[in-house]
Amino acid sequence: MHPCFLRRPLAIAVAFACATPAIAHADASPDAATLDRVVVTAAPVSPLTYETDPTLPRQPVPASDGADYLKTIPGFTALRNGGTNGDPVLRGMFGSRLNLLTNDSSMPGACPARMDNPLSYVAPETYDRLVVVKGPQTVLWGPGASAGTVRFERDTPRFDAPGLRVDGSLLGGSHGRNDQVLDATAGASRGYARLSANRSEADDYEDGDGRRVPSAWKKWNADLALGWTPDADTLLEFNAGIGDGEARYAGRGMDGSMFRRDSASLRFEKRDLPGVLESVEASMFRNQADHLMDNYTLREPNPMSAMPMPMAANVERRTDGGRTALSAKGDGWELTGGVDMQRSRHRQRSAMGRGTYRAEPWETDARFETRGAFAEGTWHVAEQQRLVAGARVDRAEVQDRRATAGMMGMPNPTAGLTRKETLPGGFVRFEHDVAVVPVTWYAGVGHTERMPDYWELFSADRGPMGAPNAFAGIAPEQTTQLDIGLQYRSARLDAWVSAYAGRIDDYILFSYMSGGMMGMMSSVANVDARVRGAEAGVEVRPREGWKLGATLAHAWGEVRHGGALPQMPPLEARLTAAYEGPRWSAGVLLRAVTGQDRVALDQGNVVGRDLGPSAGFVTLALNGGYRFNDQVRLIAGIDNVFDRTYSEHLNLSGSADFGYPADPVRINEPGRTAWVKLQLAY
Repeated sequence: MHPCFLRRPLAIAVAFACATPAIAHADASPDAATLDRVVVTAAPVSPLTYETDPTLPRQPVPASDGADYLKTIPGFTALRNGGTNGDPVLRGMFGSRLNLLTNDSSMPGACPARMDNPLSYVAPETYDRLVVVKGPQTVLWGPGASAGTVRFERDTPRFDAPGLRVDGSLLGGSHGRNDQVLDATAGASRGYARLSANRSEADDYEDGDGRRVPSAWKKWNADLALGWTPDADTLLEFNAGIGDGEARYAGRGMDGSMFRRDSASLRFEKRDLPGVLESVEASMFRNQADHLMDNYTLREPNPMSAMPMPMAANVERRTDGGRTALSAKGDGWELTGGVDMQRSRHRQRSAMGRGTYRAEPWETDARFETRGAFAEGTWHVAEQQRLVAGARVDRAEVQDRRATAGMMGMPNPTAGLTRKETLPGGFVRFEHDVAVVPVTWYAGVGHTERMPDYWELFSADRGPMGAPNAFAGIAPEQTTQLDIGLQYRSARLDAWVSAYAGRIDDYILFSYMSGGMMGMMSSVANVDARVRGAEAGVEVRPREGWKLGATLAHAWGEVRHGGALPQMPPLEARLTAAYEGPRWSAGVLLRAVTGQDRVALDQGNVVGRDLGPSAGFVTLALNGGYRFNDQVRLIAGIDNVFDRTYSEHLNLSGSADFGYPADPVRINEPGRTAWVKLQLAY
């Protein structure tokens, strides 16, 4: 635990209670804190774009990482590790097919097996907005986003006069769940300082049969933003952040005993410029992930496993980048264009024995660099018709710095070589608002080419047939996808449906096979694939304060002429009912997931593989709350009310270190879980 945070929720509650009377709130700005509804699912705000507020309470139990929170948006699932740090999956697509950003910066993570995927470093409740664009339907935020773009953002606080705003929450729950969040902003008309911090921990949970699942975690984050606002249209902001944590994994041979994050960024914005030029934005960042994996800090080494002795692997990835964009607006059109770049260095060290890795020198194994140019605009063809289009081109370079490769430490045949690729992408989308009814429909086609990422180039034990390794043999992935949809909005009813169909040339596919005493071995190759699917949702408001809703999501994929595409999530439906009154609130969430029998055994991605068909399940969650006043609200919930024993289809197999059988078996989800959350705002 970091000394910045108090351990006991009661102590923090007392501190808030003592501090609140002394706080002087100087203005009633619209972005001041409020207490609002419980979020169970999100709906699109515009074609293919979803936006929600991660600070709002959520059912099921509030998320401990970014991937967990994304599951409130239909179409998202997560490759489950156990308690925390799941890897996000959108429409069956995984890894760098999703462009994951925090405050417009990238932090890819360092573990070769994605134990510290990018969203494991994200505390959702410390951000103001989550914005998701599905499919290759934007070019503004980086290359290769064939599945979609995810942005966790913090808003710019504005003050009319000197003042202080404070938000906080305390959460306690089953299995030792214990969270604290603090967001404090002090400022005046010409500037501000904002501290966003959180701490979260949990013990191992029990499944519906009462069996303990190794899944405990502890993590904390703290970010400080200093902003200069000389006028209402100008911003210069410096942001610095740190964080750390640890997590036990039931499905891995090692645990994560360190997730150190160091971040710094600088951002400039100027808006409401004269003439057609509307705004200019520029930003730069540096993010560093220092991650330690070992088999002795959070477990005891298993003498019968592939790693019978204590050992540790320390990996580090530093990522630098920047972006400049200009926006212009004229009579019937808007256009944003600019350039971006990103550099990344990956290095590692490892050793047998407890703590001996610290004496080992760092070895850099990979360097990445990408430079891109982009433009995206909207042309208002008529009063109810819009044409949205964008294009970008990227130049990507990857250098292999490994002197040796493979489990046996053989000389690396691609040592010192650099791969260079030019990667074009773009989209066009037509949107039409129907005049006689409140309906908008759209259709868009997007194309993107994606450079293989670190995990695909360097993690596999073998490359494609005929290639010395993956670095030499894996080609860039090319996705062309059609997205169509319709949205209806009225005073009492909102409804939406979206569908997609895509062709993926040179899809990067992993295959797994037994390596005897060496454990599972992996190979990677390019195949051609087809994907399609749909999502739909409806929300009915029969009377004041009441909402009834339902969502449905389905994804399907196949290797062309080769059967099912692995790691496809099953059909999922959610039914919700909620009441939000002046004082009391209540909600119900019924989640139904079908079985999945379209599988490709022992094929998948760099982390997960199909373990065989999975069974369907239904779970029920309840929540209720009471608002004491505008500053204090208490919310409680019960997840998996009937204590069902179930597991997700996208799932790591349990590790033999924790008593799982040698044959692959999915990790079960938590049984009945109760939680209570106290929200404080001023």
